[in-house]
Amino acid sequence: MTILVVGASGETGRLLVGQLLNQGHHVKAVVRSPEKLPGSWKSDKRLQLITASLLDLSDREMVELTLGCDAIASCLGHNMSLKGIYGQPRKLVTDATRRLCNAIETNRAERPVKYVLMNTTGNRNRNLNEPVSFAQKCVIGLLRLLLPPHVDNEQAADYLRTQVGQDNPFIEWAAVRPDGLIDEGEVTGYTIHPSPIRSAIFNPGKTSRINVGHFMAQLISDAGLWKQWKGQMPVIYNKIVLTLAGGF
Repeated sequence: MTILVVGASGETGRLLVGQLLNQGHHVKAVVRSPEKLPGSWKSDKRLQLITASLLDLSDREMVELTLGCDAIASCLGHNMSLKGIYGQPRKLVTDATRRLCNAIETNRAERPVKYVLMNTTGNRNRNLNEPVSFAQKCVIGLLRLLLPPHVDNEQAADYLRTQVGQDNPFIEWAAVRPDGLIDEGEVTGYTIHPSPIRSAIFNPGKTSRINVGHFMAQLISDAGLWKQWKGQMPVIYNKIVLTLAGGF
């Protein structure tokens, strides 16, 4: 398969690219900072690096970028700095999702292209009417006012839900929702749920970035797993490992 990864130089994007290469896929990776990439990438013939700011590409360039891709994975996000949070582009993830999906539809591939979006448990799947406490609704309301990246994440997933929908002949999608992101060196056990099983605000879980990359790669590669989760917003948590006192 040929997979396009946008946001490939980010902390999760790099790990996703590594997982895809380990599975033997051909990867086209859009990066803004190639100097941050692993040295081994430069010698891997299955990897095509495109140094660009995605939203600076013209519509024609976007169509060419997506042509021949079996799947597109978005790990785009905002830098956690004042400029990254409050500067432009404020709708980085949403605008990238919209333009990439438009390009897919322009190409009119014979088989639907998979679009996998990295999202957040702070965003509800409104198709399922997920219950949220009044207190969490208040906090999320404040986040919408104070943190533009949160609104961007919500709108990107909503674009897939409401504009692409469930019956698009050219696009199938899934929005992966990790909880509190942490760094780990290796893939560990994790669990997948249709909706959050804990409060993203008041009782958040943990999800390692490498587990997110692994699950996104598996979604793209495994037809059965894709059939299970396409058109949904699966939530991923690291599996909790319990240890017994007394050395048992």
